[in-house]
Amino acid sequence: MDLSPFQRRRYLSGKTPIEHLFRLSALLGGPQIYVKRDDIMGLSAGGNKTRKLEFLMADAIAQGADTVITCGAVQSNHCRLTLSAAVKEGMRCHLVVEERVKGSYDPHASGNNFLFHLLGVSGITVVPGGTDMKVAMEDVARDLRHQGSKSYIIPGGGSNALGSLGYAACAQEILEQSFDQNTHFDALVCASGSGGTHSGLLAGFHGNHADIPIYGIDVKNPASTQTELINKLTQETCDLLDLPPIPADTVRCNDEYVGPGYSLPTESMVEAVDLLAKTEGILLDPVYTGKAMAGLLGLVRQSVFPKNANVLFLHTGGSPALYAYTPLFYEHWRETETAYEHRAQVM
Repeated sequence: MDLSPFQRRRYLSGKTPIEHLFRLSALLGGPQIYVKRDDIMGLSAGGNKTRKLEFLMADAIAQGADTVITCGAVQSNHCRLTLSAAVKEGMRCHLVVEERVKGSYDPHASGNNFLFHLLGVSGITVVPGGTDMKVAMEDVARDLRHQGSKSYIIPGGGSNALGSLGYAACAQEILEQSFDQNTHFDALVCASGSGGTHSGLLAGFHGNHADIPIYGIDVKNPASTQTELINKLTQETCDLLDLPPIPADTVRCNDEYVGPGYSLPTESMVEAVDLLAKTEGILLDPVYTGKAMAGLLGLVRQSVFPKNANVLFLHTGGSPALYAYTPLFYEHWRETETAYEHRAQVM
């Protein structure tokens, strides 16, 4: 697999670490759980979109754009990181924010919304859930063009074939680290949303002849819809890399942990976020990695992985969104931990 023909900006200073989660593994009684820390990459507060933006921003610059336009939900990590990359490149950034849950947009909200303004967003267009986001972004681009700007549109999540190259490169990085650490990974678990991360990993392992099963935990779509999306985007990424197609049965999408819908909390997500913080000191987010970790825990409890397996969890970041969900966790602690009230009284 050759990535050298593609232009690329560098927002990472090296490989992100792979950590062995000893305490969580012991608590579960096996398998051995590892985490790939893509939550601590460059740009503002880190996250998986950074890898995609290395290729997408290089293309925007090559095309002479002075503004990037992208889209996401009201607490979008992708929007935060695209804006951060634009700041680093001296470009403007306009966000199209989809109110996927009616009434959920608050212009004064904390979390990523606060960071949009701190980073100096050029403009935010809020649209109702179900809007055709491609059309909405093209409308913004047309308006900006009339003002003399040249815009470059980045799809939601940075998830097209070019953006997916970021995770084809990550797959290669994981294999190098696996060799260096003398640790073979029997499976990888990641969140599966807009699809670029999941598809890029599939293409990257395929391009490096590595047969590591990837379990995508859906955070938005039913499994049938997500499987179709991942198959299509993986094929487009393989085409870009001049690779043969992957077998269709390679794509694994699990929708048991979506709950009532995208960004809507579930008990298993709250448990997963709370558990990883208290066992390993690692922060997950409520929308992506919290549900993905809930999926990993569920697969472990269903004995999907042998007790002696090594399972790698891809931490795609997103912890700033936690601060928009604080009431949910305080309520969880009140309901489940009598010690919480004791600690509060002592303090």
